[in-house]
Amino acid sequence: MFKLDVVYALPDSATVIAVEAQEGDTIEQLVERSGIVQRHPEIDPKQNKVGIFSRQVKWDYQIQKGDRIEIYRPLIADPKEVRKRRAEQAKDKRS
Repeated sequence: MFKLDVVYALPDSATVIAVEAQEGDTIEQLVERSGIVQRHPEIDPKQNKVGIFSRQVKWDYQIQKGDRIEIYRPLIADPKEVRKRRAEQAKDKRS
């Protein structure tokens, strides 16, 4: 058994919960065990992506000692569209 952190970051704060784990546990199992969904009911395995140290993995990923589970919030804007709008605004300013 070992401990690892389950992390969910919001724009102004982050929730970090230490949870007991063992090799072979999945992210889904540990997120459930951590109770973080009760604190943040907006977390949905069908919508939120997860990762280990900024590397996206699937909910059934089997954790290893030293991992940190990160739950990512859904994007609110398409990055391509944001870049396109910025480029158009910059072009308009130059004209």
